[in-house]
Amino acid sequence: MAHLEAKPAGGMHAVRHQGRQGGRVLADALRTQGVTHVFQVAGESFLGLLDGLYENRSAIRTITCRFEGAAVNMAEAHGKLTGRPGVAIVTRGPGACHGSIGVHIAQQDSTPLVLLVGQIPRGDTDRDAFQEVDYRRFFGGMAKWVTQIDDAARIPELIAHAFQVAVSGRPGPVVVAIPEDMQTDVVEVEDGRRYVVPRPLPDPALMAELHRMLGRARKPLVILGNGAAWTDQGRADLRAWITANDLPAAVGFRRQSAFDNHLPQYIGDLGNGGDPALFAAAKEADLIISVGSRLGEPVTQGYSVFTPPAIGVPFVHVMPEGSELGRVYQADLAIQADLNAFAAAAAALPPLDPPWRAWTKKLRAQRLKWSTEVPDYEGPLNVAAAMRELEAMLPEDAIITTDAGNFSAWGARFINYRRNQRLLGPCCGAMGYSVPAGISAKLLHPERTVISMTGDGSMLMTGQEIATAFHHGVNPLVMVFNNSMYGTIRMHQERDYPGRVSGTALTNPDFAKFIEAYGGHGEVVQATGEFRPAVERALASGKPALVELRMNPDQVTTRTTISAMRAAAGIKPKPPAKKDTGKPAASARSRASAKKPAGKPKR
Repeated sequence: MAHLEAKPAGGMHAVRHQGRQGGRVLADALRTQGVTHVFQVAGESFLGLLDGLYENRSAIRTITCRFEGAAVNMAEAHGKLTGRPGVAIVTRGPGACHGSIGVHIAQQDSTPLVLLVGQIPRGDTDRDAFQEVDYRRFFGGMAKWVTQIDDAARIPELIAHAFQVAVSGRPGPVVVAIPEDMQTDVVEVEDGRRYVVPRPLPDPALMAELHRMLGRARKPLVILGNGAAWTDQGRADLRAWITANDLPAAVGFRRQSAFDNHLPQYIGDLGNGGDPALFAAAKEADLIISVGSRLGEPVTQGYSVFTPPAIGVPFVHVMPEGSELGRVYQADLAIQADLNAFAAAAAALPPLDPPWRAWTKKLRAQRLKWSTEVPDYEGPLNVAAAMRELEAMLPEDAIITTDAGNFSAWGARFINYRRNQRLLGPCCGAMGYSVPAGISAKLLHPERTVISMTGDGSMLMTGQEIATAFHHGVNPLVMVFNNSMYGTIRMHQERDYPGRVSGTALTNPDFAKFIEAYGGHGEVVQATGEFRPAVERALASGKPALVELRMNPDQVTTRTTISAMRAAAGIKPKPPAKKDTGKPAASARSRASAKKPAGKPKR
């Protein structure tokens, strides 16, 4: 056993271990940084780290995944839920390339993440060695910082800095390459200390100016973003400021759970598939206050709601990273501050007697009309009605994960999130996120209901991670929205090339049988009345479960159909070919696991 020697460091006691291998030093450094879970696909390039994690197994849970892209998505979801860097480990070359999608998600979504990448032996660098990749060049445009640890004695220093960079300013991903031979070097080094999250405070003079600008407004609009940054106290302070001043509050793309949707000040989400009336209201506002939102492409509908560089009306921008202020839009009042610190300072401002109460009430009424009035969609399964049912069923602390795709608009439009519920989704529009993210959420919070919403296209990108849920003993519920097509791309295809279907139809398995093959619980829903009982059975099963929604493929969005798009283009309707619609074949049962009387299968 290695000898442990306590030594003082800056008024505190640090621990120096004698004779540790680099892999053990690295695992110990992760423990020092407060890591509780690492998500990985094993590779020979980090066997030393795996052995170090074995020694730390009482403190760090090593989650074995089936695909590197999914492993990094799990780590990213962990970062979204905790506000602390999620940690993923992938092997060199192909593993790093597979995992890069999660780095891109973390970068665009402002999520703290540390990716450890196994690297070739140091002496083989620049020989085009087996699986060699120059990680500084490969990840340089995506990550906040990319480094390689060549000296095992520097592991505590560089790992601490990696975590510090990941959480500082605008949070994001850091990539650390770890050569395999470095992990077997024996060194004597102190473990170091845990990173510190910087909390820049807002300038009181700028807060006073914000108060004055609000006092002059008649139609203000608050836009909230950065879901990973908010603490419970920060959310409470934000809620106090907005409600005390009756401010209309919208959220950015896939940030619905940043603010209680049931409060009368919540007016909806600015994002793909959002309410056109809300975007029109944003153009009508006479003061825009963006708190944590970059006002990116989805929020501004391709930078058309607000045209850079000026918004056109007084604009207040609050961001934790100074370089983000003025990057696209030039603010009249730029406040660099930790978002939670800003919320506390805003809540401490004297409440105003707002002349915009009627404005807030109008926007709230628009939101209620958009989200609670269910259209009479054609077909036996009204997905909007199903989402309204789901909202009523969700526990107060439920976690929903979602994927990219048009299917996600059903939940975004018809589910209103409560104070302690959470929504995790890829703001960058990456497919294959939801199932890994749901498993990550369930690993972190096994006591909470976790539902992963995914399209049929996304499901067959990372749905195999259901095996990870079984392997580690957690039971999320996967909800597959099946219209047998890449729906978002089909929508754009029908808009630009109506009736000329190419490359967007899909052939799918029986998804209920898919999860049954793992030993889980499967359900198929083809009519609205089947939805609630199917979800109740799935949740009650205690197993990893899947509910497949057989959708009307013509209903390509919550607002229009393929038939309507073709009619608008002057194309006369005709019976679609089987491959054209990709309509799912009827199942011999509406649910897979519940027993039915013989001879009476429910269709």
